[in-house]
Amino acid sequence: MPREHIVVGLDIGTEFIRTTIGQLTAEDPNPSIIGVGIAPASGLRRGNVIDVDETVKSIAASVEEAERTSGVSVGSAYVNISGSHVQSQNSRGVVAVSRADSEIGPEDVSRAVEAAKAIAVPSNRDIIHVIPREYIVDGQEGIKDPIGMSGIRLEVETHIITAATPQIKNLRKCVYQAGIELEDLVFSGLAAAQGVLGKRQKELGVAILDIGAGVSDLVVFEEGDVYASAVLPIGSSHVTNDLAIGLKTDTDIAEQVKLEYGHARPADVKGKETVDLGELTQGDENKVAKKLIAEIVEARMTELCGLVKKELKRVDRDGKLPAGVVLTGGGAKLPGVVELAKDRLGLPAQVGFPSELKGMIDKVDDPSFATSIGLMLWGLENNHQLRTTNRFGNLPGAQYLDSVKSVVKRFLP
Repeated sequence: MPREHIVVGLDIGTEFIRTTIGQLTAEDPNPSIIGVGIAPASGLRRGNVIDVDETVKSIAASVEEAERTSGVSVGSAYVNISGSHVQSQNSRGVVAVSRADSEIGPEDVSRAVEAAKAIAVPSNRDIIHVIPREYIVDGQEGIKDPIGMSGIRLEVETHIITAATPQIKNLRKCVYQAGIELEDLVFSGLAAAQGVLGKRQKELGVAILDIGAGVSDLVVFEEGDVYASAVLPIGSSHVTNDLAIGLKTDTDIAEQVKLEYGHARPADVKGKETVDLGELTQGDENKVAKKLIAEIVEARMTELCGLVKKELKRVDRDGKLPAGVVLTGGGAKLPGVVELAKDRLGLPAQVGFPSELKGMIDKVDDPSFATSIGLMLWGLENNHQLRTTNRFGNLPGAQYLDSVKSVVKRFLP
């Protein structure tokens, strides 16, 4: 029987919870999607858990659907974390090389990373990622892997991502109560990047903007490594709320209007076209211009682009990313949002889709699945064991796959 490795990505979003089950065999380097589940989210607001019981039910519904489509019983998963409580900062660690012959070993790198982690973190926050950006050996900068080199002084520049301890505990509790063991927590922006970005894009310099319902996650890459990250307090649900207010209707109708008639560029909408709200709900006879809808959408998406530009200016990368910005998440599907991003950010822009996958690709060929796919790939490429069983017995699990390269090992201390 061919060796198999199965991993589950569980994307807990504000509006939907998406589960992706992926399988990799030693004979094929491309992962195969064998199970997909999606369920409406309840109990979350802007990425934060506000009702444990409702969140548990939503997680269980999504996982159960993925189990039905795959024939696999899920025992553990890689889970995302986001929300306004997620913060990041850069830190430097410095150590002396320990060996007498001055050759840098893995233990020196580990000590340098540990030194970088020695930052003042409030008691109500935990570090979730320590990401080495570059190493410096005796003043020589730009080193990606110092192991085996000779030197006396080793420094490491890291990007550290932290999250609020209560939110981490709440999320873990929801996952556990849904009957799932949590393999690892991964920042949503990093997971989305893992799902859609290519190596060349990261080398050239690229930003990924994952537009969720409650918040949007931004991660900037340069020379192959994470350069900066941020959580922006605007998501696609803000567009829905704006439409509800502007059109004087309820949020359910506003969401339907957004999905069916929303556009981020009023200039591309014919001025005389209207939408009859009476066709969407009984008792509402209003007719609204499509251009008005587009103007409302444009205003909020322009605000989001303004926050992205402000963040890029803060890290001195405004207009300096040759690979531009890649948009993912449900908000990336709004017509005209790519052109708006190009105009407002002055960068190339495109929608990111998961690629190089097999199996149920028709179910996940959507930018809103970027995070779930990325979580699954994160697990596959780090060779973690997933305890699962199929209908016919135990799946082979604790086997390291020689064909899998641990591309993201730099993300882990």
